[in-house]
Amino acid sequence: MLDPFRLPFVQRGVAEVLLLSVAAGTFGTWIVLRGLAFYTHAVATAAFPGLVLAAGLGFAAPIGAFAAAAAFAAGMNQLSRYRQDQQDSMTALALVAALVVGVILASDVFHSASSIETLLFGSLLTTGPGDLALAAGASAVALAATTIVGGRWLAAGFDPDSSQVLGVRSRLSEGALLVLIALAVTAALATTGALLATAVFVIPAATTRMWSRRLIPWQVATVGLVAVEGIAGLWLSVRTNAPPGGTIATLAGGVFAASAVLKWLTRSNRSRRLVVAATAAGLLGAACAGGATTAGTNSLQVVATTTQIGDWVRTVGGSQIALHQILQPNTDPHEYEPRPQDVLAVAQAKVVFENGDNLDRWMDKVISESGGHPAVVVLGNGVPVKLPGEATGPEASNYDPHWWHDPVNAEEAMERIAATLARADPAGQPQFEARASAYTAKLRTLDQGIKNCVSRIPPDQRKLVTDHDAFDYFASAFGIKVVGAVIPSQTTQGEPSAGELADLIALIKEERVQAVFPESSLNPKLAQSIATATGAASSYALYGDTLGPAGSTGSTYLTMEVANSDSMARGFTGGLQTCTVPGIS
Repeated sequence: MLDPFRLPFVQRGVAEVLLLSVAAGTFGTWIVLRGLAFYTHAVATAAFPGLVLAAGLGFAAPIGAFAAAAAFAAGMNQLSRYRQDQQDSMTALALVAALVVGVILASDVFHSASSIETLLFGSLLTTGPGDLALAAGASAVALAATTIVGGRWLAAGFDPDSSQVLGVRSRLSEGALLVLIALAVTAALATTGALLATAVFVIPAATTRMWSRRLIPWQVATVGLVAVEGIAGLWLSVRTNAPPGGTIATLAGGVFAASAVLKWLTRSNRSRRLVVAATAAGLLGAACAGGATTAGTNSLQVVATTTQIGDWVRTVGGSQIALHQILQPNTDPHEYEPRPQDVLAVAQAKVVFENGDNLDRWMDKVISESGGHPAVVVLGNGVPVKLPGEATGPEASNYDPHWWHDPVNAEEAMERIAATLARADPAGQPQFEARASAYTAKLRTLDQGIKNCVSRIPPDQRKLVTDHDAFDYFASAFGIKVVGAVIPSQTTQGEPSAGELADLIALIKEERVQAVFPESSLNPKLAQSIATATGAASSYALYGDTLGPAGSTGSTYLTMEVANSDSMARGFTGGLQTCTVPGIS
């Protein structure tokens, strides 16, 4: 039952929760007492542009987040001087402004090359020394500020008008409260992320408020509840393989609801209380009995990040390896948050295969914080292929992370996979090499088959418009012209501007593009809208970043590329031509 707490990354998560609980519990009581719940949510969300700046410019994310949050807090303190009765409205306006700045920075300045999902939704399983230090510092500041200024905050909370007249409520003390809440919220980003910060600041304090009317007992109880909910949520997330931030938030909400029901039942008859107690005991027993377990194995432990790499590694490794594939079919790798079982698998792995560049950049911290020491192979770094307009170089993933769409690059990857597995398990080398050789023959058949298909299509009809910029390698390999993409970025995190969409629509009409190709792992509505505006077809989907589910036309790498070729052939020719590759199934 307590096995998860033996894992190093879980132990670090527990330390983060315990260090943060003092800041969250202490400031949580002030937030509830002073009616600052909406402000707390707003200041957490207002950290968004700071996160984008930090990731885009390459400095520490907490610095950018706190700078943005502190600026928001200072602005709110200044605005609140003039119209106290409109503070919520001004908070909403300032929040919208912060989001607008963040969206502009992400879309038009940095083109969303940075990965910010972890900071938006939290990643408690990959906390490092810096996160722990920030949490400890925030808690120390919370205790010091409560000791020094707490009396003023308390007086202002109970009788704001009188405290203002007596000089107890000052702009300095009020501004300090707003800024310090911003600091504490920034420290919580590693735990629950910007969008779930209220789960550790507001909900526990509101829960304990039902049972306590004195400040000190209330604060102590809240600190304890934050710690208990955080640790229990972390344990539950590992047992259920769910995101820790969301699990903690859900647990906090459940405890609040249960507490409210229990509070009501204490005023009801005894039989109702017994029913609730029995139900709670049953639910607790079910929770303790459930959960995922990891079976032991003597096979070589291997981790692959993406679906296509997982397909290759599974093919080469066969029954000699135990493979943990992180991404599942139709999962967008750009927006993925690693799960507890992913971190555990990396901690136990001998070999980790990555794609490279921004596609699976979240793996860097997973590996560094997992406590394991696997051999890490970034397959994209071994692809010396020239892209249009770029010089040939040994690190193709620096140009475009979608290098696997050229079967020649897949051959290179297969060789590296076989060689890496052979180093990790020398006894299995003959089998690894034999499987890789057989698969390489199929890759060459695939390459030639697609070339034959495309050669039957007139060059002036081979014009490609996709959901996002993921097919440059495919286009370069098979003589296809990339006209544009709905999301003009090699990551799906981008957000096209109205001007970019208008330019793309005009270009599609000018080039007489026959089809706009949505991708299987993305929402097709925008691509369909552009197709409708231009008269192009939008019924031919492509597999861009991920394979399809079992039973689909793209369930393996080989069939995925045949399916893509068939969709393009149909789209380019208005359905008059198709593409099949004999020997690929």
